Amino acid sequence: MRLHGAAVRLTILVGETDQYRHRPLYSEIVHRARAGGLAGASVFRGIEGFGASSLIHTTRLLSLSEDLPVSIVIVDAEERITAFLAELDELVGEGLVMVEPVEVYRYVGRPPAEAS
Repeated sequence: MRLHGAAVRLTILVGETDQYRHRPLYSEIVHRARAGGLAGASVFRGIEGFGASSLIHTTRLLSLSEDLPVSIVIVDAEERITAFLAELDELVGEGLVMVEPVEVYRYVGRPPAEAS
């Protein structure tokens, strides 16, 4: 897939322990993005944060949290991201979903592995 120029960044913020049918929510989102043919997805674990509940989650030793913030970032063409948003309506009960325009300067993947 070639991606260059105007695109859209989809960022989903959820809790690390959020689940969808006994599977981590972030993992379900990544697998659905892959199945949907999106350009790629990355998951980032936060070290501290709070959301709508105003409860602070942190990695600091004295208040070690098991529910740290997780950010899933996906960048693709606007129409592909817009189509994927319907999937998120089913998956994300609590969290924040953001869509932002971005400019892709370079998107390079590995060449396909040759058959042995």
